[in-house]
Amino acid sequence: MAGTGTGLAGAVDAYLGDVRDRVVGTLLRDLPDLAPAGLAGLVSSYPSRPGKALRPALCLAACGVLGGDGDRALNSAVALELFHNAFLIHDDIQDESEQRRGGPTLHAQLGTAAAINVGNATNLVGLRRLMENRALLGSQVAWRIIQETELMMRHSIEGQAIELRWIADNACDLDVDDYYRMCLKKTSWYTCIYPCRVGALVARQGTGEPTGFDHYGWYLGAAFQIQDDLLNITGDYDAYGKEICGDLWEGKRTVMMIHLIRTLRGAERARLVAFLGRPRAGRDAAGVAWVRDRMVAAGSLDVARGYARQLAAAAAREAEDALGAAPPSPHREFLLALPAYMIERDR
Repeated sequence: MAGTGTGLAGAVDAYLGDVRDRVVGTLLRDLPDLAPAGLAGLVSSYPSRPGKALRPALCLAACGVLGGDGDRALNSAVALELFHNAFLIHDDIQDESEQRRGGPTLHAQLGTAAAINVGNATNLVGLRRLMENRALLGSQVAWRIIQETELMMRHSIEGQAIELRWIADNACDLDVDDYYRMCLKKTSWYTCIYPCRVGALVARQGTGEPTGFDHYGWYLGAAFQIQDDLLNITGDYDAYGKEICGDLWEGKRTVMMIHLIRTLRGAERARLVAFLGRPRAGRDAAGVAWVRDRMVAAGSLDVARGYARQLAAAAAREAEDALGAAPPSPHREFLLALPAYMIERDR
């Protein structure tokens, strides 16, 4: 699905584009002065590149579909985008990634130490935005959002630790349920569940538990991650904007990799285990191409597509349940259309 599609895809793209313009515009306009000179400009580096603004869009959509005022959720949506970009900077370092959003990763440009500092500065600016919620939303709602942010960060950090440990330990006995547990923490919580919960808190002014979109967000985030893993193998760089086959260079335990490990036998399995046991610097293009070819031959990509479709269907059912009483609106249509969009996108 191209970035400028028609029908439901076009509606989702238009909603995301409108949110991105609003959120990133606010983010860049309101960056605080940071010393030394130039640090604020580095914080703006990743947000200034092409991106989906999915997390702020989910926050604003959840707020809007519950009858809330999107203007009151905008500051939180900006904070979400800042936290996301900080995660990207640090994630790229941990994964030794070379490309991000159509350009070199920040650590490739600046060096690892400087990039870590920019990531920390980006988190600092996001924290400042959350502190500003006290004046905008009142102390109770602002504190609830900070509590949700701490919970999101805990899940995300723990999920990342699980994935890094699998690589470090050369784990070759995983199954899809292991992947799902990691994905719930690393991806679903901060990509989908957390933004929806923040939007619900703003809409309901902090009353009640913001759990109505939790199952929707879990399935949606997992479908998003599997599609992202597939695009890393099969995508076009100009659309995808990241290093093609980077996950293979990094030895990530994606659904496809887990399936392949469990499928291969004998010498081929031993070759794969040995490939995964080497550091990224010890892998070569021929080995990466061999793994990719084996994934295709073993049907690993098709298996992953099947999982993504199942998850998207589950997210669609959860959306219908969560939004059944909501009146028609662009927010409602966006949330309903997003599951199918997630698994058909090319970027």
